[in-house]
Amino acid sequence: MFGAYAEGSVRKHPPSAVDLSGTWHAHAADPELVRTFAAPELVSESWENVRVPHHWRAEPAFAHSDGPVLYRKQFARATESSGRRAFLELDGILYYGDVWLDGEYLGATEGSFVKHAFEVSDALRARDEHVLAIEVACPPQRDRGAKRTITGPYWQSPLLDPDLNPGGIWRPVRVVECGPVRIARARAICVEASLEQGRIACHLTLDAGSRACEARLRAELRGPGGGVILDATRDATLATGTNELSWTLAVDDPPRWWPRALGSQPLCTLELTVDVDGEPSDARTFRTAFREVRSRDWQFVVNGERVFLKGACYGPTCALPGDVDESVVRGDVALAVDANLDFLRVHAHVAADALYDAADEVGLLLWQDFPMQGGYARGVRKQAVRQARAMVDLLGHRPSVFLWCAHDAPLGDDTPARLVVGAAAPTWAKEVLDRSVARAIARSDPSRPVLHHSGAGDDTHLWFGWLHGDVAGLGPAVRALPRLGRFVSMFGAQSVPDTSEWMHPERWPDLDWDDLVAHHGMQRKAFVAHVPPDDVKSFDEWRDATQAYHGALLQLQIEDLRRCKGSPTGGFAVFAFADTAPTIGFGVLDHERVPKRAYTALRDACRLVLPMVDPRTGAVHIANDGRVGLAGADIEVVVDGRARRWRGDIAADALEYVGRVELGDAIDVEAVLTHPSVGRVVNRSPLLILEAGRGRGRRRRV
Repeated sequence: MFGAYAEGSVRKHPPSAVDLSGTWHAHAADPELVRTFAAPELVSESWENVRVPHHWRAEPAFAHSDGPVLYRKQFARATESSGRRAFLELDGILYYGDVWLDGEYLGATEGSFVKHAFEVSDALRARDEHVLAIEVACPPQRDRGAKRTITGPYWQSPLLDPDLNPGGIWRPVRVVECGPVRIARARAICVEASLEQGRIACHLTLDAGSRACEARLRAELRGPGGGVILDATRDATLATGTNELSWTLAVDDPPRWWPRALGSQPLCTLELTVDVDGEPSDARTFRTAFREVRSRDWQFVVNGERVFLKGACYGPTCALPGDVDESVVRGDVALAVDANLDFLRVHAHVAADALYDAADEVGLLLWQDFPMQGGYARGVRKQAVRQARAMVDLLGHRPSVFLWCAHDAPLGDDTPARLVVGAAAPTWAKEVLDRSVARAIARSDPSRPVLHHSGAGDDTHLWFGWLHGDVAGLGPAVRALPRLGRFVSMFGAQSVPDTSEWMHPERWPDLDWDDLVAHHGMQRKAFVAHVPPDDVKSFDEWRDATQAYHGALLQLQIEDLRRCKGSPTGGFAVFAFADTAPTIGFGVLDHERVPKRAYTALRDACRLVLPMVDPRTGAVHIANDGRVGLAGADIEVVVDGRARRWRGDIAADALEYVGRVELGDAIDVEAVLTHPSVGRVVNRSPLLILEAGRGRGRRRRV
């Protein structure tokens, strides 16, 4: 099922638009055929029939191909409208495309999520039958330090098979008409959302073709109830070719959009139209809202209210982006809300449109990565800047997007030494590539914070208890070096999913371990260190041990970060929310969306109000991320059946120290907070972690 991907503004396609989705002819590229395949007279009926949009790996004939692949589509004359202009629109090609119509070269495309358009008015009038030919290439990027395609997690992420090639024409292709002036690009961004006034900054790129003309711009903004709250016009004199226009729309007493924990989510509809000679020539529609985001030292403020951000990294919904099912995406958003998360980090990709729609509707914030992960060749800088602007055009109007990030993990593998030393060391990626991309984003969108890179000095990726160190090491590390804890944007562990038939557990212990490492994400050294399969008697026992360890690690480390709320920590994101494909993965949900034990641990540790006992020191804290204080709250801590009680006031949006309990060799510790506004909140501390290793079923002290 092909899902809709982020469109940015929406064009109302006229009845004369021709949808070129459906059956195409495809053939593996070879040097001889590449020279002739675009010729209208070439006969391609013997080629493979494929259904576009698609990824070529989904076709049996190309199931193991790395491309390039040649495509041809024959279609009838698209328009007979006099004075109308026609454009070929390609919504998404992964990754390079060369496009011909009727044997004439139209141009090249680059970028997985970037839309491209070519004017074909004269070509369509010249004949009745047409042949569209496209050569598509998506070369594998084997050198992780010098990649040349901006494809985010592909070839790089443990969430995906590194041999998977996502190439293809994976989004719709069509021919559309417009009047004399086309809206080539449109962007709408809320730049102010105070109680008194809201402002939306619009930027339009208008293509007047070969005719200079007078045009009138119209803006109609409808509120959440459908009523018109702004209706404005502006006259413009357009030169031939491209014209850049900016227009700021102001509204008094705007309906303000809030994150889900702070208020409601009123959404507005903005329609921008360009008229020529009194007739509509082209239009774009946005669904947007009024809200402001500010940050300082990783403390985020939305509409003037501070938010301690609890979140998770969200990788690609499934292995091939064109296979995304909208119901799965909306289900993921619902599960994130049920897990008490404030945000998802859209990790190293541009997600399906359904994610942004659902997040806008329920008030789930989104950290949006530009799809760069790891190392890149120097030649990508200019293309990265172009694609960064296109990303802002696509998503800038979305109220759920609160932060842009230009590059994930430019230093490569995350280790504490690399974080400390590499953060200070200048590199081409950090100083040139990331700075250029971040500057392009900030110039296109001055309303949101922009992070130059993730995991390279400002925020951190801390893998204590997995790739390095001990499970209990994160808290002490942050206390020793507070800079490490300002915002921890990746941490976690892998675990074996319940839906594990693809692993052939009946073969235990003779699983295909090399295949699991090579194609299913398993980080074998980490498992050997923490939950080694050699020390258990069955597959089920190993699976349960990995899930127990995963859950305990998340609970302890989330509580450690909540104990540092505001000093220095502004929030965190666990890695990851869901596994993308059949993997031994980091997701708290597996690829079938079956929750692992870590999902329950994440949900409980992210509750709005949480009593906590530090399992190392016995210190008792209450984290209250709510907007309302809790007067006269009762706190009880039970250590192996022995209770100690306190009563006091818990301030709003605060971390309160309550006292200390003696743990000794305690096995069971339970903290309980009782208050009429939140009921009874129970939290059992992760004193012990179930491990498979070092003796069957041994529980290791934190």
